[in-house]
Amino acid sequence: MSEVMLLGTGASVPERVVTNDELAGLVETNDEWIRTRTGICRRHIVTKETLTSMSVDAAKKALAAANLDAKDLDMIIVATLTPDEPLPNASSAVQKELGAVNAFCFDLSAACSGFVYALGCAAMYIKGGAAQNVLVIGAEVLSKIVDWKDRKTCILFGDGAGAAILGAGQTPGFLGMVMGTDGSKGYTLRMFERDIDNPFMNDDQRRTANMESDGEGNFCPRSRYVYMDGSEVFKFAVKKVPESICQLLKQQNLTVDDIDHFVLHQANFRIIESVAKRLKVPMEKFIMTIDEYGNTSAASVPLALDRLMNSGKVKPGDKIMISGFGGGLTWGSLLIRI
Repeated sequence: MSEVMLLGTGASVPERVVTNDELAGLVETNDEWIRTRTGICRRHIVTKETLTSMSVDAAKKALAAANLDAKDLDMIIVATLTPDEPLPNASSAVQKELGAVNAFCFDLSAACSGFVYALGCAAMYIKGGAAQNVLVIGAEVLSKIVDWKDRKTCILFGDGAGAAILGAGQTPGFLGMVMGTDGSKGYTLRMFERDIDNPFMNDDQRRTANMESDGEGNFCPRSRYVYMDGSEVFKFAVKKVPESICQLLKQQNLTVDDIDHFVLHQANFRIIESVAKRLKVPMEKFIMTIDEYGNTSAASVPLALDRLMNSGKVKPGDKIMISGFGGGLTWGSLLIRI
């Protein structure tokens, strides 16, 4: 069985930066309110970029860091909930632009946990001998599913892409993972898809399938924007993330003191701060990008991982705990050694 190693990372974000003050011109808010409650100072929003173009840019940087050519890849996974098109999938579009003709491709949808799930999936392919070099991308264009009139959500999200390349090797670099899902709480983070509408449905069936009821017999069209129950997501995150980390540490016979760096999904500064307090780990061990990028869902973890890998703080042998959490509800922690 092959061991798995992290070979390289890359990141790409849109050129256009949107400040908190700019958002104050769209909704009733201000810079201080956003900063103190979320830790977000700005976010990058697409104006000319696409999910594919950002993914390809991040992938090229990861390939350069790994000293690999696109033709060396035999697998590509893109974690996203906002592909440019339903068909073809995002990973196939990336393959085309990279010229990665030897890679098979698929997309993975697990919202903000997506990149962590995809990393775990890639590691299992390598360990099983089905792949040697795998490109894993987390990318989102959340700006197209955000209601820019909704203060509760529009201040939170940004666009971007991050990439990592895992490869087969002799030194154990992938130490373990823990994943989980609670579909019963999926309503706390959701977005409705296209209407179900075919010639074989009657009006009542269309209304039931595509409209929301207020419980009193009144129906209205379903929103096509992302909805989030922020308080429920917060309570979920500060409980499940430390639990999954501790579960993984126990599995590996390690303690939090054995971990050199923590890379968490960047949803909210307060969530990361609460996780650090529950684990009794100093904040200095947690990489932070929420101030610059906001919440970029599946792109959040790889953007943070790339920031860490280029920070000069990582030494050979360092252990990095990676954790994601989000819609589904889903969560996962993954431990790697450099």
